[in-house]
Amino acid sequence: MKLLTTIIIDDEEDSVNLLRIQLKKHCPQVGSIYTFTSPLKALQEIGMLKPDLIFLDIEMPELNGFQFLEKLFPITFNVVFITAYNEFAIKAFRFSALDYLVKPVYIEDLIEAVKKAENHNKPHDEQIGLVQNQLKTKLLDKIAVSSLNGIVFINLQDILYVEASNNYSILVLASAEKIIISKTLKDVQEVLENGSFFRIHRQYIINLNKVKLFNRNDCVLTMENDKQLQVARIQKDKLIEKFGLV
Repeated sequence: MKLLTTIIIDDEEDSVNLLRIQLKKHCPQVGSIYTFTSPLKALQEIGMLKPDLIFLDIEMPELNGFQFLEKLFPITFNVVFITAYNEFAIKAFRFSALDYLVKPVYIEDLIEAVKKAENHNKPHDEQIGLVQNQLKTKLLDKIAVSSLNGIVFINLQDILYVEASNNYSILVLASAEKIIISKTLKDVQEVLENGSFFRIHRQYIINLNKVKLFNRNDCVLTMENDKQLQVARIQKDKLIEKFGLV
């Protein structure tokens, strides 16, 4: 097994030292570990070190994590972002197909991140730019998702509805395309429901802007593609409220 040459970049020295200890103790896939508290210094040495994996703090005074990566496009290594807790940041990363850890880093999350790094494709420049823009604007209008065929970039308003399929979800688009993603409907709900999306049933989340007809008596929605979806009785009043109906 090839050991992962790893770099940690974080301006907080205590965080760097703790993460280094955790990796050494719990992640046997990790080989040499190099640490930097200055992203500028890391830029000078990264070509020589040729890392397989970088743990990268987002907020740093000299360069933030995204500015650091922009100087290295195209990316030739796996990246795990490290962020202080921020609800919107977590949502942006959760559907970006990029990996992240929240400070303080929990051992279980770290072990899982390293396991994924062994198999992940290197991040796409567009993925990184997408999350960066979302964090700047606080607006989630486009997502990058891992599908069975690779990374797919989707405008949220192109989604008609999302359907549960065991531990997967199916994104049904206005173009009639269906994209299977390895996330549960609960995962999708956490990310999308504060916007124009609403969970009408244990099986479905809909785009409220893509509803063609709502039959209150039968609790059935007709979407723009003429697909009829059942609304759970307990969600009926909430849905009516979402539409601003009386």
